[in-house]
Amino acid sequence: MTIRMTHLAATALLACAVTAAAGASAARPTRTHLRAPPDLLDKVGFVQKLGAQVPLRATFRDAAGARTSLGKLLDGKPTLLVPGYFSCINLCSIVRAGVADAVAASGLQPGKQFNVVLVSINPDDTPRTAAVTKQNDAVGHRDAHVPRWHYLTGSKQTSAALMQSIGFRYFFDKRNGQYDHDAGIVLLTPQGKVSQYLFGVKFAPETLRLGLVHASQGKIGNLVDHFLLLCCNYDPSTGRYSLVIHRVMQFLGILTALLLAGVILYLRRREKKRMREGGGSP
Repeated sequence: MTIRMTHLAATALLACAVTAAAGASAARPTRTHLRAPPDLLDKVGFVQKLGAQVPLRATFRDAAGARTSLGKLLDGKPTLLVPGYFSCINLCSIVRAGVADAVAASGLQPGKQFNVVLVSINPDDTPRTAAVTKQNDAVGHRDAHVPRWHYLTGSKQTSAALMQSIGFRYFFDKRNGQYDHDAGIVLLTPQGKVSQYLFGVKFAPETLRLGLVHASQGKIGNLVDHFLLLCCNYDPSTGRYSLVIHRVMQFLGILTALLLAGVILYLRRREKKRMREGGGSP
């Protein structure tokens, strides 16, 4: 009896071991003899080129297949440029979702006060690929006005020239058949010059709004936005705004001085008026 139970237990353990080995073999990713390039970190990332000019004459195809240029799309508005590609299965959809969330909560409307332009770095992306991506994004982010966004595809040379102008580095990774790149977006002035970089996959709506107001060179935004810009400082290393206390104190000091000057002027005029009325009375 004991021997039989021991035999059954051993058989069960052997079956479990075989099943586990088979499962591990099936779950294990396919091995490749290709290794990561030793200069991987040097090939991917952003090289900040604040003030650099993007090629406005560069032509692409939009999601409808029509040819257009960057200069035509800018149309005198600040522009939110999103580098990536539409057939990406990893990072790009997360970045687009972050952009959509920030745009929806920014209080500004794309297509009216600013532009959202997405450019593919993959020459194999087509207008059809862009159209499908745009449709999916529109369904998933209804408050971001995605139908007013521009999804562009182009030749390898055209896309590469644009990405080089904004300092966006990437390369095709043969190990997985994907493009390796960093996550972030670029703000352009209405003239097509690099204004700011915002890094990561999540973007604070307040930061995006201030960045667009700054990039617009005062053409959009309200008095509060412009006041905040006076009291904040953009940090290129983080892509964020931070409150600068000495600017706040300086602004409050100037405001206090102006208020005091106004009060003194008012009191002097009132006193002169009273003296004139008193002197003319019998």
